[in-house]
Amino acid sequence: MPKHTLNPNNWVDLYSDYLFNYTITRVNDRVIAQDLVSETFLAGLNAMKNFKGEAAERTWLISILKRKIIDYYRKVNSNKGKAEVRMTYNDSESEGDWLEERIADPFDKTAEDSIENEELADAIQSCIAKLPKKQAEVFKKKTILNQETETISKELNITASNLWVIVHRARVALASCLEKNWF
Repeated sequence: MPKHTLNPNNWVDLYSDYLFNYTITRVNDRVIAQDLVSETFLAGLNAMKNFKGEAAERTWLISILKRKIIDYYRKVNSNKGKAEVRMTYNDSESEGDWLEERIADPFDKTAEDSIENEELADAIQSCIAKLPKKQAEVFKKKTILNQETETISKELNITASNLWVIVHRARVALASCLEKNWF
């Protein structure tokens, strides 16, 4: 089988549309998709010396792009909650603090912001109450009370991966509930 070679002079003409279409379906934002494709080409240029010719040029660029998309989502997720405010959570079973990212800047609080924060806290508590019992329990323990995954898993006799599935489902349900009842 002949080894594949790289020809970066043709990348934009040959692959930009394909890479853009691949990216836009994963990030849903034209500007971000364009940036990721550009970063892919740049990373490809920088990594040319590592190209072994075992894959086609397009396949190699797609593998770089996939890593760029993953990095993008890691960065987005690591930035969640940078402007957070503490919300105290109390119910008959437990209490604790929960960081909520959809709240006004804490350094620029007005009376209106405080009211909005209280309304959000009430809406979140109301939405948590609508979750299935086990989902609500796992969500509170992990997200609100910041208990360790291993502790919760042992206590509720579930696997760590099951715990994260339950937390994810709870977050999706809460987002939907908040969208309907608070925004």
